[in-house]
Amino acid sequence: MKGAYTDEHAAAGIDAPLPDIETWPNHFPGYVIEIVIPEFTSVCPKTGLPDFGRITLRYTPNKRCLELKSLKMYVLAYRNLGIFYENVVNRFLRDVVAAAKPVSAAVEGEFTPRGGLHAKVSATWSKKSGFRTR
Repeated sequence: MKGAYTDEHAAAGIDAPLPDIETWPNHFPGYVIEIVIPEFTSVCPKTGLPDFGRITLRYTPNKRCLELKSLKMYVLAYRNLGIFYENVVNRFLRDVVAAAKPVSAAVEGEFTPRGGLHAKVSATWSKKSGFRTR
């Protein structure tokens, strides 16, 4: 089928090199940090057109907290990265979990309408249950 999405499109951006997310020592247990990125951008891996959205990260830190400047540099690296919405949310969660090893974490991506369709993608992780996509 001409113009069909390929396995390469589907895997685009999943393992692309991105800046490291730095962390710092946490001194308090049992609280939640919410970080909102209201102007997230990436690129459609098939069309090359820009995608826009809002990413919300909620996590309960364990021994480490995310350092915000490095997180901002990480987020900015998506700007020219070809990656599908679903992969953005799951990759973002995977990278946060790898960096901070939190008690739990959730990432929600709410992307601006394209062709009249609005997409919202959510993924969660906890030490108890691992990764889940909703």
